[in-house]
Amino acid sequence: MSLAPYVRILARGQGRARSFTMDEAFEAMRLILSPEADREAVGAILMLMRMKGETAEEIAGFAAAARTDLGPWPGEAPALDWPTYAAGRSRGLPWFLLSARLVASAGVPVLLHGWNSHQSKGASVRDALGPLGIPQPGSTEAAADALGRKGLAYLPLETFSPGLMSLLRLRDVLGLRSCVNTVCRMLNPAAAPAAVQGVFHPSYRELQADAARLLALDRLTVLKGGGGEFEHHPAKDIAIFGLRDGQPWTGLTGQPLDAHRRLADAPSDPGALTAIWTGERQDDFAEAIVLSTAALALDTAGIAEPEATARNLWDARARDLAA
Repeated sequence: MSLAPYVRILARGQGRARSFTMDEAFEAMRLILSPEADREAVGAILMLMRMKGETAEEIAGFAAAARTDLGPWPGEAPALDWPTYAAGRSRGLPWFLLSARLVASAGVPVLLHGWNSHQSKGASVRDALGPLGIPQPGSTEAAADALGRKGLAYLPLETFSPGLMSLLRLRDVLGLRSCVNTVCRMLNPAAAPAAVQGVFHPSYRELQADAARLLALDRLTVLKGGGGEFEHHPAKDIAIFGLRDGQPWTGLTGQPLDAHRRLADAPSDPGALTAIWTGERQDDFAEAIVLSTAALALDTAGIAEPEATARNLWDARARDLAA
C-alpha cells in the first residue's frame, strides 16, 4: 500500500489537513518500516508532523507499530525501561548510568536502550558501559539473558530495530530531528510495566505522558534532564510528569543540594565515573546527581522510601567494595 493517503491527511491544506488518529498512525508507521516504503513519502510525513507538532495519538500509534515490528521479548520483562537517546551536546558525563546500576542492585531489573554513538568522545554513554560493567548485548536474546543474570543491560537501537535506526539517520538528509526521537523513547521494547524518560524541551513531558497512557503503561516519570536524558540536577526542584497506576500524575523532584552549579560542573574526565563508583574519588555533587536520579527511578518502579533506599544502596556498595 502507498503512503500517499497518509501524506494527504497531513498536507491537504489550510482547514482540511489534520493529525493522524492513533489507528492511522499505527498503519502509517507499519508502512514506513516496510522495505518497500517510498523514502520521499517517509520524509514528507516526518517533516509535515514536525511542522504541525506531534500529538499523543500519533506518537502512541507509531510506537505501537514499531513495537509490533520487534516481535515478542524473548524473556521475562524487566521492571524498568530506561531509554537514552539524547545527543548529549549540553551535558557532562552520563552519571545516570551509575543511577541505573544502583537501581538494578535493588533487585529492579533495568533495560537501557538507545543510540548514543553520535556523542562526543568522553561524554559517550557507550564508551562508559564497559568500565562500569554494564553489558551491551548484541541481540534481544542476549539482552534478556543479561537481565536475568545481572539485572541490567544496554541494548543498542541498531541491534533490535534497524528500521528505526534508519529513520533516525534521516536527520542527516533532512537536517532536522523528527518525531522518531520521541517514538524511540516510547518504544519500551521489553514491555516493562514502568519507565523513566528524559526530555530536553519541557513541552514533551506531557506529550510523552499522554502517549504512554494510550499505550497502557502503568508507571512513568518524565524529567527535563541533563542534555535530554533522565538525569536529575540535584540543586533544582524540577516539575515531573507521568503516570501512576495508569493515571496522569505530576510532582516535583525535590532539591537535595543547595548550590548554584551546572551538571557540567561535575567531574568531566571519563575515568571519574568508575572512580566515583569504586570510591577512589569523592565528589559530593556527582554523588548527589547519582542518588537523586536513582531515587526518582526507584519511585517510578514502586519502591518505598526511594531516597533512603538509594542512600542505603550507595552505602552498601561502598561497604562491599571495601570488604
